[in-house]
Amino acid sequence: MTEPDSSVVVVAYPDAEIADIACVTSALSIAATWAHPPYEVVLASIDGEVVRCSNGLELVAQAALPDVERCDTIIVAGGSGHEDASNDAGLVEQVRRLAKTARRVVSVCTGATVLAAAGLLDGRRATTHWNYAAGLADRFPKVLVDAGPIYIKDGPVATSGGLMASLDLTLALIEDDHGAETARLVAKAMVTYLQRPGSQPQVSMFTASPRQGDHLMRQLIDHILANPGGDLRPAALAARANVSQRQLTRVFREHLGQPPAMAVRNVRLELAVRMLRSTDRDIGQIADRCGFSGVEHMRQAFVSRFGMSPRQYRLEGPGSQPTDGSEHTPVAG
Repeated sequence: MTEPDSSVVVVAYPDAEIADIACVTSALSIAATWAHPPYEVVLASIDGEVVRCSNGLELVAQAALPDVERCDTIIVAGGSGHEDASNDAGLVEQVRRLAKTARRVVSVCTGATVLAAAGLLDGRRATTHWNYAAGLADRFPKVLVDAGPIYIKDGPVATSGGLMASLDLTLALIEDDHGAETARLVAKAMVTYLQRPGSQPQVSMFTASPRQGDHLMRQLIDHILANPGGDLRPAALAARANVSQRQLTRVFREHLGQPPAMAVRNVRLELAVRMLRSTDRDIGQIADRCGFSGVEHMRQAFVSRFGMSPRQYRLEGPGSQPTDGSEHTPVAG
């Protein structure tokens, strides 16, 4: 009986992001403790030479792409050099060739630009770092770009958002190959939470923060996060902040790009998502804990945001479901 193929080619290029490469290769390497057969990971560049990453560190490629005959999974890293890489006809052709041999084609962060240049994302939903999504959509109109999710799996093609989302996607791939328990053990070994569902937004109420010095907005966000089940109606929030409801709405729109009621709903949704994925609490308990008026209220919010009920969300793990992520000011990373 032939063992299943476990070969993985990670494609690097000048000014690739070293964290993209490290998150992927480290997770796959650690998986060898429980995954059988272990992944055979090769870092490849167009010429097989040293690759200088965007932070100035250099990685030694283990193979030249033209010398790699086939692979089970091809993963293209992101990085500030993604535009130049996507304009390198030789690199793009090698990615396209290897993709034809692969069971699975993957990009992390802006590596999606290279896949798009190779025509591998045409007609598919795909994501990338949210700050580059508009540019990807403009340049490649055949790609159905969705900047919301941290990763998307569309058939045999998977794409992820920036940096740490590459770890979430890699854990999801390990789960696909070797089961949820193996993915859990890898996450535990890396001292991280088990991968977030792909539908979790790249820009979250837990990571969005007001501009430095705006203590009013910061205090309101902290209050919402700490008291999702409390009275968070606009009138109550305005009274707490000692401002008018009109001023409250202006502040929320200025800092978060959404009115207070929508911000509160998004916090409650994100909390519910985390509890559905990480606890065994029943739906009613989660709805109450997260501040929904009842199970039906939470169900309506999930259907509106994810296209499925909370129960379906828990059972199906919607890595390919759309979200309605909001735009925020770019951050370094």
